[in-house]
Amino acid sequence: MAVYEIRVKGHLDGRWSEWFDGLTIANVENGDALLLGEIVDQSALHGVLNKVRDLGVPLIAVTCFGPDQQEPTLQTTKH
Repeated sequence: MAVYEIRVKGHLDGRWSEWFDGLTIANVENGDALLLGEIVDQSALHGVLNKVRDLGVPLIAVTCFGPDQQEPTLQTTKH
């Protein structure tokens, strides 16, 4: 499970939190809204992003924090 920050254009009322699967909504001064919280997997993330699309608000950024955000390691094999 990882923590995500999804930034959208426009402020959202806190009542949308339940519709966005319990993510916390924080409105910032520049007019954007942040959806913050744990998302269990990629399928759940896509579900939230579909809701952003369905609401018609522009998606600005998606940032992942946590164990699912690990740098890939390059492994080489000897022949």
